[in-house]
Amino acid sequence: MTSATRNRVIALAALLVAGAALAFVAFGNIGKNLVFYWTPGEMLAQGSKAYGPTIRLGGIVQPGTIRWDAAHAHLAFRVADGDKPGAASVLVEASETPPQMFRERIGVVVEGHFDKSQTFTSSRLMVNHSNEYRPPKPGERPDKWRDTVSAPTAEARAR
Repeated sequence: MTSATRNRVIALAALLVAGAALAFVAFGNIGKNLVFYWTPGEMLAQGSKAYGPTIRLGGIVQPGTIRWDAAHAHLAFRVADGDKPGAASVLVEASETPPQMFRERIGVVVEGHFDKSQTFTSSRLMVNHSNEYRPPKPGERPDKWRDTVSAPTAEARAR
């Protein structure tokens, strides 16, 4: 075999390996590793397709829906497409102490799973906050997180 023929065979083999790797990534089970980002309205529109996969649900904490049980570190609230009445919303349950800035009408992203009971079980809760975040002080109790959050401004309440 001449060196030119050998180089062509090596180049062809490299192209076949690269093509096989690309096909595996494109058509393999990559869909099982995707994390969807949806608003409550988009997720509800997906119907049964939303049950099971890991989802990041983004929206606004609906006013009057926050329920915090400090004894069991259980948080329940509704995430809505907006703070207008009638906006699509989903019940979220989390077993964690919420971030310090968590409050009504704040933007949140929760990561977790949606089930047939129309409840979103969160494994991760993130809030949209400014750069003036104060971490908890050493020894600060989890049930004191609400004391450090300032009340919404009159402008935010008017929205």
